[in-house]
Order: sequence, then structure tokens, then C-alpha cells
Amino acid sequence: MNINQAFEILKSAGDGRAARIITDKYKKISFLRTIYYAHLLRRGMPVAKIIKSKWFYGLEFYTNKNTLDPRPDTETLVSAVINDCIETKTRRILDMGTGTGCIICALCKNIDGLSGVAIDKSKTALRVANKNIKKLKLKDKIKTKCADFATFKSADKFDIIVSNPPYIPYGDNRVNTGAKFDPKIALYAKNNGLSAYEEIAKNALSLINEHGKIYLEIGVGQSNLVIKIFQFFGWNFERVEKDLNGINRVLIFSI
Repeated sequence: MNINQAFEILKSAGDGRAARIITDKYKKISFLRTIYYAHLLRRGMPVAKIIKSKWFYGLEFYTNKNTLDPRPDTETLVSAVINDCIETKTRRILDMGTGTGCIICALCKNIDGLSGVAIDKSKTALRVANKNIKKLKLKDKIKTKCADFATFKSADKFDIIVSNPPYIPYGDNRVNTGAKFDPKIALYAKNNGLSAYEEIAKNALSLINEHGKIYLEIGVGQSNLVIKIFQFFGWNFERVEKDLNGINRVLIFSI
């Protein structure tokens, strides 16, 4: 079938934007494949999961069911780090819970001399991250390791630590339909969504350099709670960064 026919079928199943993204991605698409994609759109699957691709900070990333899709909100974190590194000699970065690897890859592409380590406790997520690291020609700059927030250890310390951890409380009914296609391990956390921050706040003290900073994405309404957690473990609160919707999205701490 021709691409215009495919577009009309997909448009009837979702919205015109999703249909256009899919048809632009594949150029040629069979009738059966079009019907299958239309079925996925009706179920509410995000278009990034269908085409296994999402742009983030000007870079295209592979994504699948084992990772969160890169999201615009997370670009706030990347921009905060880049702005802080304009006049510094930052060399080492740690990405805790890397998923697709979008944060550390975007930073290594935009900050000269930056290299580091990306960890995730999901081996399937690390396979996605490694695929993106290879695709973006960053294998000489980024190493990956299967590890969790609480127990990761490193002989070397880092100038920057970044993390977009799971922060949604279990049972939160505000999660949109598309999130049901994301891995639960990357979305939900115990203790009303705060357990990952507690683990990071405690363990990261032994991982960061004296003048280093940690950058964290947070959920809506969590800023005061996360600040209290990090201050309890001895971190100094530096500032908050808002996303494009004016919501507190990133917290920065130092030691």
C-alpha cells in the first residue's frame, strides 16, 4: 500500500502527528504492519515505543519496552549541567539509573573532555544504553555497569553525578496511559516515591569529588521532600531548575 493510505489508517487510530511520525520513519510500510501499528496506537502506546526511536537534546536514541522513553522534561537536567560546565574543567560523570543513556550521552556530546560511567540495575536497559553509546560513537568515553543506587562503589570519584530515578509512588493514578508501556522498575519507588532519593543521597557521598555536584530530576511537588532527604545526609542545597512548564524539575546539591 502507498504511504498516504497508511497515513490515513494510522490517523484514524490515533492522531495525525503520530501517523506522520510513523510514516516519515518507515517510508514504505505494508498493509499488515500498518494495521498492527494502528492497533498499538488505539491501545495508547507512545509512538516512540512503536518506532523504537526518540529524539532528545538534538540526538536520536533507540528505545524499547525495557526503558523509559527520553522525555523533554529531562532536558532541563542536561541544560543545567551544561550551563554549570561552561567555565569549569569537569572530567568525570556518573549517571545513576541510565536507562537509554540519553542523559550521559547528551552531556558527553556537549561538554568537551567529559567521560564517565553509566549504571543501571536492569541488564536489559543497559543493552539499550550500550546500543546508543555505540551508535553515538561514545564507547571511548562512557562505560556501563550493572549496579543499583544503594550499593554501587567506585575507586574513582566523580565531578558530576546525574540521575533521573524512579519517583512515582505506587498506586499513583495520575500516571498517563502511555506509562503502562514503560518498565515499572523505572517508574515506581517505595516510601511514597522517595526511596531512590534516600539510597542515592546516602551512597553518592562516597562517589563525588570535594567540589562536585549532583543533579536530580524530581516529580511534581517533591522538591521540599527531596531537599530534606539530601540535607539529612549532609548535602548542601544549591538551587532548583524549572522545566518549560514552570514546574520544579531538577534539584542541584553539593557537599
